[in-house]
Amino acid sequence: MGQLGSRKMHCTRLVPSGEINMSGELIFGAAYYAEYMPYERIEKDVRMMKAAGMNTVRIAESTWSTEEPADGVFDFSYVDRVLEALRKNGMHAVIGTPTYAVPSWLVKKEPAVMVTRKDGQALYGPRQSMDILNPVFRFHAERIIRRLIEHTAPHPAVCGFQLDNETKHYGNYGPYAQQEFRKYLQAEYGTTDAFNRAFGLAYWSNSIGSWDDFPDIRASINGNLVCEYEKFLRTCVAQYLQWQSGIVKEYKRPDQFITHNFDFEWRKSAGNKDQCNYSYGVQPDVNHTEASSAVTVAGCDIYHPTQDSLTGAEIAFGGDEIRSLKHANYLVMETEAQAFKYWTPYPGQLRLQAYSHLASGADGVMYWSWQSIHNSFETYWKGLLSHDLEPNPAYEEACGFGAEWQRAGRRLIHLRKENKTALVVDNQSLTALKLFPIDDALCYNDVVRWMYDCLYEMNIECDVVDIHALDPPQYNLLITPALYCASEDSIAKLREFVHGGGTLVSSFKSFFADEHATVYHDMQPHNMTDCFGMHYSQFVQPSHMKLGGAECSCFAELLSADEADVLERYEHQYWKTYAGITKNAYGKGTAYYIGAYTGKDVLKKLLRAAAESTGPAESVPPCSWPVIIRSGINTEQEKIHYVFNYSQTSVQLKCPYAHVTDILSGEHYESGETIRLHDWDVKILAEINNKQQEYEK
Repeated sequence: MGQLGSRKMHCTRLVPSGEINMSGELIFGAAYYAEYMPYERIEKDVRMMKAAGMNTVRIAESTWSTEEPADGVFDFSYVDRVLEALRKNGMHAVIGTPTYAVPSWLVKKEPAVMVTRKDGQALYGPRQSMDILNPVFRFHAERIIRRLIEHTAPHPAVCGFQLDNETKHYGNYGPYAQQEFRKYLQAEYGTTDAFNRAFGLAYWSNSIGSWDDFPDIRASINGNLVCEYEKFLRTCVAQYLQWQSGIVKEYKRPDQFITHNFDFEWRKSAGNKDQCNYSYGVQPDVNHTEASSAVTVAGCDIYHPTQDSLTGAEIAFGGDEIRSLKHANYLVMETEAQAFKYWTPYPGQLRLQAYSHLASGADGVMYWSWQSIHNSFETYWKGLLSHDLEPNPAYEEACGFGAEWQRAGRRLIHLRKENKTALVVDNQSLTALKLFPIDDALCYNDVVRWMYDCLYEMNIECDVVDIHALDPPQYNLLITPALYCASEDSIAKLREFVHGGGTLVSSFKSFFADEHATVYHDMQPHNMTDCFGMHYSQFVQPSHMKLGGAECSCFAELLSADEADVLERYEHQYWKTYAGITKNAYGKGTAYYIGAYTGKDVLKKLLRAAAESTGPAESVPPCSWPVIIRSGINTEQEKIHYVFNYSQTSVQLKCPYAHVTDILSGEHYESGETIRLHDWDVKILAEINNKQQEYEK
């Protein structure tokens, strides 16, 4: 696709002198759109950013039509003006490839570049509505990428590149996607007989006798085949980003990074009809682990409730998932500054949120966006500056912690995590449980967040790891929320983990089907009955049913204990003989299973027992939400602890560490002394070893 191949477009390439090395400073900044401004103010904006302690902006990713106003006519003048202003002020830029919003001339030239979805072909206007497999789109996308990157890579202000923007497959059911899918199946299964058997296509006469008879997938009633198609589309997204990355690598300097702003499933705030969508769980349309091979530094966009609804859970989940892609630090390429009326932060919240990202291992935070937009689609999604483009409380708060980052950033960058707990996630299970729902009110990501949020609120830090990238020996405790699609290889991996001494906690709807979403035809949970010491064959709607004193809702499996200890039985007139939570010794390890969706307190009790069974190093910290503690080791080999108060009231806790100093205030605390945090407060405690103590004395 895009037959420019690896041929570079020829122009003079400058060798920069005095290249910027950002390895020692946190990235702090915003997306900046000089081309959206009502008047020329680049110099003023850059001075205001600099005054706030900002050092980086992201530019160019949204305006292909500005950069190529006509076919083959290029204009990077606004990019050049921004880069020069940044250079003069010692600031940096991340250049985004502008391929996620196509220009109208391209659609006029080739209407088929617009994606065809289940309900027909998209019309021009919205972003992210193109067919990423269309060869005409690929040709023109490659051309603009090459011209832009070749033009900007030599500039000393450019520190890195972002590939596209929140890339997905956009519901692609067009001819190129379906053609490639058929080729993929033919290569995978060879004969139509093998293909028919693998997906059970005899059902309702869906089997085919020739690959030429392969039907349009849009109307397929075979959920297994649709699961496979969505898996294929996720792979197309990964390949598309890898394709872009390959082009950028031909031009970038060795000191420049490549990133992408991965995002998450979006969710409406429960019980609040005015609240907008926010980052919630595993992204359905991209496998982040697969796609992360395209980048040198993982990046993400995290949006979350604020004001009274700020919990920090979305920041933590997003950070833990993105950090785990490469088990390395990452960048927050977009997060909210003010945005909507319900996201305007209370005093102190913007600072708390920024430090919350760092506590998960982020090496930088950038806002979407610097300015509020004065027209078009995102007019009321406010940036750090309001529509008057003048200083305001949010900007002034950013100035405050921006100054703190300039002073203390050296001790906050490159935080290293050594978590021994992992939450295991799976895109295929997400897709399958969309097609075969647990319940109308309970989806895969609800179970993921139920289990993750309990860990978070208990201050048990974890990595969030794709099942196919899981390396069990580095963990003591694994948690599988609704691991519906589990291959024999994945099951063997988890069995070996427990048998060797690990602790496993699994929820209902785990180990139910294979990697193609075909339900296993033996006793459930498949090939894990000896590991869990129980089995089941029935599941029910839990009407008037309790577990551990808490109401069950949506779904419950009726567990029959074999060798397992029954930790909790159901409280119900008819189902009371069945177990709801079991514990079993298997080999040297322990396996827990919870069969129903119930209250957080019940799950926390189970998770506490599981965590404590792994040894003293994994004991549950002595405090819980709204006091959150996130820990790691910095580049100076100091053990540091971020202590947050996600509350509008002051709190206090006993210092759980022998000797610590607050990096931000310089205050010292000894074990047992009272640490006071005011509303929405943060302290960053660095442990002091004996040698440091003697030195200070």
